[in-house]
Amino acid sequence: MNTIEKTYLLAEEKYATAGVKTENALAALTKIPISLHCWQGDDIGGFEVARQQLSGGIQVTGNYPGRATTPDELRADLDMALSNIPGTNRLNLHALYAETDGKLVERNELETAHFQNWIDWAKARNMGIDFNPTFFSHPLAAGNSTLTSADAKIREFWIEHGARCRKIGSDIGRALNTPCVCNIWIPDGSKDIPADRLSPRIRLKDSLDKIFAENYSSSHLLDAVESKLFGIGTESYVAGSHEFYLGYAIKNQKLLCLDSGHFHPTETIGDKLSAVLLYLDEVLLHVSRGIRWDSDHVTILNDDLRFIAEEIIRNDFTSRVHIGLDYFDASINRIAAWVIGCRNMQKALLQALLEPSNQLKELEAAGNYTARLALMEEQKTMPFAAVWDYFCLKNNVPAGIDWLKEVERYESEVLKKRA
Repeated sequence: MNTIEKTYLLAEEKYATAGVKTENALAALTKIPISLHCWQGDDIGGFEVARQQLSGGIQVTGNYPGRATTPDELRADLDMALSNIPGTNRLNLHALYAETDGKLVERNELETAHFQNWIDWAKARNMGIDFNPTFFSHPLAAGNSTLTSADAKIREFWIEHGARCRKIGSDIGRALNTPCVCNIWIPDGSKDIPADRLSPRIRLKDSLDKIFAENYSSSHLLDAVESKLFGIGTESYVAGSHEFYLGYAIKNQKLLCLDSGHFHPTETIGDKLSAVLLYLDEVLLHVSRGIRWDSDHVTILNDDLRFIAEEIIRNDFTSRVHIGLDYFDASINRIAAWVIGCRNMQKALLQALLEPSNQLKELEAAGNYTARLALMEEQKTMPFAAVWDYFCLKNNVPAGIDWLKEVERYESEVLKKRA
């Protein structure tokens, strides 16, 4: 028996005194998939033949060497990250990562065949794929106007793109035998105060209705819509606000995507889960870390992340909440960014699973707030790390900080040799 196993047995005994079975927590964590976002690996560059500069309020800072520049490089980097992440994962893919054999294929002409290599890669790893239309970094997205554009031709271009992406998402879900979450986010809005806030929203509603006109089986495709408070270039007005998409999702039974960087800095999406899930069947989470603004920093194990995980676990939302990561940091090793962020999301979930939530709820119902607070605080010093290391051991990935040695070796042998 090694040190990790010995330490785990002591932690198991400690948690048992609080009425928590660690084996149950580990089994539950294994079943919660985290969708790993492909765009961390190449700074949201994609593989379009007519490659565009980033736009739509999206900004990636840093110039760390080793960015993936081909689909095979990106898949190899994802494999390296996944080899250091325990549990269950999915891939979150954007439309601009299509592979077109060097041919120019416009976004309103994309087909499932352009993503077949990604489907084959995921199938070989028994993974699901989630999908996103790309409504940014394109000449027809200039001025942050896509589905809300007053120009009917521009609007029709993006409607067709959205509709095709839903078809692609459905095909992906069918091929991989797990529903593909297809999420729509657009950058549309205004830098300064608009005189007309209503008309763009009327056009947006009409555009969405047309995109969603085709019905697909929920066993293959789950539609989601994502809001934002503001962005670079849309500081004063965003057409797709939280209120707009909340109403649209409820009325049309779509998933509402809550991004932890898309709200006011004092808001947390943990508090929104129990509210919106009273009216929606399921939601999508995009987990990142905003600092002062939607800056998409690598997820860390902070209070906001723990709050999100606690709400998911305490309310038994694991089957109704789809968790994906959404950040991009080019100032550090990109593979390490994947590993750090994903492992922290899993750590937050494990901490929540190791909480005596039933006991906390009983104390609260009895009005014993003193004992509730005392027990909540006591949980912070329970031997969670020992259980986490054992989870890594069971999943055949490095425990503790040992994963960093593997990433550093890969950087030395692979990343530093890239142009």
